[in-house]
Amino acid sequence: MSALLRIVAWVLAVALVALPVVAVLNGFGAERWPLRTLRINDGLQRVDVAKLRATVLPHAQRGFFAVRLEDAQAAVAKLPWVERAEVRKRWPDILEVRVVEHRPFARWGDDRLLSERGRLFPVAGVSVPGNLPRFEGPEARVEEVVALYNEARVMFASSGNDVRALALDRRGSWSLSLGRTAADATNVVVGRSDARPRLARFARMLPQLQSQQADRVLARADLRYTNGFALTWGEALPPSQPSPARGGGSNAQEGNT
Repeated sequence: MSALLRIVAWVLAVALVALPVVAVLNGFGAERWPLRTLRINDGLQRVDVAKLRATVLPHAQRGFFAVRLEDAQAAVAKLPWVERAEVRKRWPDILEVRVVEHRPFARWGDDRLLSERGRLFPVAGVSVPGNLPRFEGPEARVEEVVALYNEARVMFASSGNDVRALALDRRGSWSLSLGRTAADATNVVVGRSDARPRLARFARMLPQLQSQQADRVLARADLRYTNGFALTWGEALPPSQPSPARGGGSNAQEGNT
C-alpha cells in the first residue's frame, strides 16, 4: 500500500510541475506576461511599417511564453519587399523584428523583380521603380543574364548608350535594347553563339555608325553575320530635332568591320 501511495504522490508532484508549464505554453496567463514593446529595425525604405506591425500584433498578443516566433517570422516574410525576416523575444516584454529588404536590380518578365542578391520576387503589392532594366529568360540562367548585362553596359558606356533590356529566349538566342532614352532605343539581335565577341565588335563600331547617320535613329541591328551587321535606320528627323528620336521607316544596311 505504501508503494501505491508513493506512486500516487509522484504522479501528483509531476502534474503540479507540468500543468503550469503546459498552461503557459498554450497561452494561459498571457495577460500576466504580455509583450508590451515591439522593436523594428531602422532604415526600412520599402516595407510598410504599419502593415508590418499589424502582421506581428496577433502573434505578440499570445504573451512572452506562448508566442510562436516561427509563425510570426513566416508571416512577416510574406510581406511585400521582405527578403529575410527574423523575430526574437527579450525578457521581460520585448518582441524584436529585424527585416532585410529586397533591393531591386531589374525587372524580370512581366510579374517579377530581380534583387541585387540575385533573387526573384513578385511585383504584386510593390511599387516598381521606373528606371530598372528589363530582363527575360529561364529562371535557371539568372546568373548568365546578369553577367552579360554587366559586361554589355561596360562595352557601350563610351558611346553613351545604356542597356535598357536584355533577353534570352528558349532557344538560347540573345537580344538586347540599347539607347540613351526610351525614345531612341535600338533593338540588337545577337544570336545564340559568340555573344560577347559580337557585342564587343558592334560596340567599337557604334559611335562611327551613329555619327554617319546623326539625323536618324538606329532602330535595329542584327549581329548574326561573320563580317558585319545588318542595320535598320529610322526615318530622317526634321532639322529642328537634332537629337535622336524614334523613327518609323527602315533602311537596311550592312556595316563591315
